Amino acid sequence: MTQEVGRPAGWIDRYFHVTRRGSTLGRELVAGLTTFGAMAYIMIVNPAIMALAGLGRHDMIMTTIAAAVCGSLLMALMANLPIALAPAMSSNLVFAQIVVAQMGIAPSVAFTMVLIGGMAFVALSLTQWRQRIVLGFPAPVRNGIHCAIGAFIAHIGMVSGGLAVKGGQGFSFGSLRDPAVLLCLGGVVLAAAVQMLRVPAGMLVSIVVLTVAGCFVRMPGGATVTHLPANWLEWPHYPTGMLLSFDFHGFLSHIGLVLPVTMYFFLGDFFDATGTMMAITRRAGLTVEDGQPVLGRAAFAADGAASVIGSVLGTSTVSAYLESLVGVEAGGRTGLVGVTVAVLFLLSSFLWPIITAVPAVATAPVLILVGLGMLSDMGRMDLSDSGGLLAPLLMILVTVMTGNFMVSLALGLLLYTALAVAGRRWADLTPILLFLDAVFVVYLVLASGMGEA
Repeated sequence: MTQEVGRPAGWIDRYFHVTRRGSTLGRELVAGLTTFGAMAYIMIVNPAIMALAGLGRHDMIMTTIAAAVCGSLLMALMANLPIALAPAMSSNLVFAQIVVAQMGIAPSVAFTMVLIGGMAFVALSLTQWRQRIVLGFPAPVRNGIHCAIGAFIAHIGMVSGGLAVKGGQGFSFGSLRDPAVLLCLGGVVLAAAVQMLRVPAGMLVSIVVLTVAGCFVRMPGGATVTHLPANWLEWPHYPTGMLLSFDFHGFLSHIGLVLPVTMYFFLGDFFDATGTMMAITRRAGLTVEDGQPVLGRAAFAADGAASVIGSVLGTSTVSAYLESLVGVEAGGRTGLVGVTVAVLFLLSSFLWPIITAVPAVATAPVLILVGLGMLSDMGRMDLSDSGGLLAPLLMILVTVMTGNFMVSLALGLLLYTALAVAGRRWADLTPILLFLDAVFVVYLVLASGMGEA
């Protein structure tokens, strides 16, 4: 008797609960392809960001792909959810631009910070403290973190695309006589348009279009914006030197400076993963199965374990991607979506020469749009509550004006605490908040008097 078209094989159906969740094998594969298209830009953008830390772009392409493969498979096989994972678009910038470039911390120490943050995530995902942390961390500061990082990402996009040029009086807008600047401006419009129109794989489409256009646009020196490689396909080879590149001695010797950032890696991944996974599972209608919540310990453990594996492979924090929502909209309901995404990332590793050739003006519009998207969290701020509004606004202002996210986070936390005391809102002074205040006071003292941030 032949198997019905669209029905998965028996063992696949039993393991992934495909039929039980009202899906089919074909639908899951299409959803996986759709999800991959929506998040494939990370193979291009993450290496460009990590290059700010002095890491080789080709090396980062391979580690990004490996982390996405491992993370997506972990979520698929451990939690059976239609959620794909890859290096997060906030933590990678903190890793490269803040920890390594600004603070002068070696990448090996930064990888150690990611490892410890991921291990803390895994440990807490197996306990009841997960919910307590969610409830104990002030929402205004959490929104402020997201918005401040968004502003920082958009800032990096403006600079890398030549739209913002640093001069003696600060930043000025790039020259409109420069063809590369005009190409980047057109890319911002294109990326915004495909996003608004919900074009499948819109961000990837904009990167490809700008890369191709760059082959015909010449810079003032005469060279084209895009330099295509001789061979578009090459056998992938993993940078084994990136494996297990940890420095625990360096971590301990700079503990006062690196502990706050380590806590950011943990908390940032924790809250991003919580919000992202809740949004995806609710949209998919996956709330309860067999009397147990679908979004349980296994899902959080998978996300935390992905960051641990990511640090072992040599990349920044790995987390759930909100782009998985497009796969859910396409009908994805099981972990087969993540398996499909992982296979497609793996196949993409053969395209590393052409990925390396993508110019900065092609990735800059994506950074700007991603950053502006994160700034949308400002809409969640309570305008009637000055105590809950001033702290996140200060964080955004300090980040934009100084480019120092860690100082902005410290000032935001301390301002929120001071306003809670002034307003006698004692319930807001949770143990988690007071502990973070103490950690960041130590950080500010060390950064200003005994070290450099």
